[in-house]
Amino acid sequence: MTIWPVVPAAGIGSRMQADRPKQYLPLGQSTLMDCTLDVLLSYPAVEKLVLVLAEQDPWWPSSRYFGDDRILVATGGAERCDSVLNGLAALHGLAGESDWVLVHDVARPCLRHADLDRLLNGLAWPGAILASPTRDTMKRGEVNSRGEVVIAHTVDRDQLWHALTPQVFSLGLLREALQRALATGKKVTDEASAVEMLGLQPLLIAGRADNIKVTRPEDLALAELFLQGD
Repeated sequence: MTIWPVVPAAGIGSRMQADRPKQYLPLGQSTLMDCTLDVLLSYPAVEKLVLVLAEQDPWWPSSRYFGDDRILVATGGAERCDSVLNGLAALHGLAGESDWVLVHDVARPCLRHADLDRLLNGLAWPGAILASPTRDTMKRGEVNSRGEVVIAHTVDRDQLWHALTPQVFSLGLLREALQRALATGKKVTDEASAVEMLGLQPLLIAGRADNIKVTRPEDLALAELFLQGD
């Protein structure tokens, strides 16, 4: 199976409070983005990938992968949907409408090949995502009359999952879903949400819980710890 990864990496990661976009922050002996690219480009089913960067990204030339002919660079858009659609456009003439596209967050460097195997071996129409069953007790909050956030009720966790990436869909279906989401003005935070809006039900494939998304400064230390455990 040949798959086409699309890696959105056009964000600035403001919650990291850093002097550069979070994907270029140091992680071990590398950077967060290069660690993520290491995982994807070393996977046997990946020949090329699309990296979606901010326009005139000044940090990209510092990457170990700058100039690598396996990487197609696309320009990011206003929202994640726009960026992923631009990534799909970069595959014109290379990938067919029924080819599988694998969207993975650049800020998830702890993805394991074993999870990719599990995801792709279980893949079926209309697509699938890696996810982790919720282990914690879940509370739904609400704001009271004093502006405080209080517990509204406890949510049954039996069928709750943390959505992770990669998320895999056929190129044609994913393009249609994202275009429909943009046309209706509904903001979706992952690709599966857009596909769900078409009335479809992607598969949930259980993945490792340490496939974390680096969002805050303390997440970098946690990601480094997980990577050292390989």
